[in-house]
Formats: sequence, C-alpha cells, structure tokens
Amino acid sequence: MSGQNKVYTFRATIIPDEAILMRGIIKHEKLKSKKVPWREITITENASLYKLAEQIVKSFDFSFDHCFGFFDNIETIFNRDSKRYYELFTDIPDIEPTGAKSVEKTKISQVWKKAGDKMLFLFDYGDDWRFIVELKKISNAGLGKKYPIILEKLGESPEQYPDCK
Repeated sequence: MSGQNKVYTFRATIIPDEAILMRGIIKHEKLKSKKVPWREITITENASLYKLAEQIVKSFDFSFDHCFGFFDNIETIFNRDSKRYYELFTDIPDIEPTGAKSVEKTKISQVWKKAGDKMLFLFDYGDDWRFIVELKKISNAGLGKKYPIILEKLGESPEQYPDCK
C-alpha cells in the first residue's frame, strides 16, 4: 500500500431515538437493524473532517447548515464524555473555546488508524442528529477516480426538519 494515495471507506449509521436509553446510553445492537439507514462513503486520506461531515450530511439528503462535531466516546450521547473531540466551533472566530480540535485542519488519517475505529458524529446541536461513523477499510485510491464517492445507501433518508411541515 505504500507510495500510493489512500482512500478511507466509512459507514455512517444514523442512531435512531429507540437506540438511546433514558440515561443517554446508546444501545448498539439496535443499530444492526435492517431498518436503520446507513451510507458507505469513500474519501481521500488527506480530506478534512469538515469534508467528511459534509459528505455524510449530503448522503442523507440533509442541508449542511449547522455546526457539528466528532467524538471518540460512542457509548453515550453526552459528547463532553469524550477524550478526543473535534468541533466546527473551534474553527469559527470569536467563539469561546470548547477544548475541541479543529475539523477544518484535522485530516481523516489523523483520526482513524485502522478498520473498526469509530467516532460519534453529531450534526445540528439543536435537532441532535447522531451517527456512528466506522472506518470499514483503507485502500489504494483508484486511478482516475474522483473522491468522495457514495458507494452504497441502505434505507430511506429521514426528514431533516420533520416538524416544519
């Protein structure tokens, strides 16, 4: 694999409300349901977390119009329980620091090291869209291919703003 650009293939799975217990704990076995929507996305190793977030959001037909973050604690919905986290707030001037690292300056290859690594992706801190983002594989980039690529979609995209109808 050396000498050639790498691409990372991720599966982003929406965490449905029924997979979250009252204490904020995520029941991961609920995410294995055939009804839980997910997307597989391949993106270059040098892409930023911002670019990955944009592709995840667009693959579910959402507008990319809110702040977001990636968190290493995938067991709870309380994102401040994470040791490593990256938020868009860090990249916005004049916002009080949260202690998070940058999503615009951090490359995918700096966060995910091997297949099976996971992060919690929180999009829209008001509506709380939560996803488990799992690295499925690292491979060589295809010659002449343009990345990112949405490889596969399972399930219908939920409505981003269901209460607005």
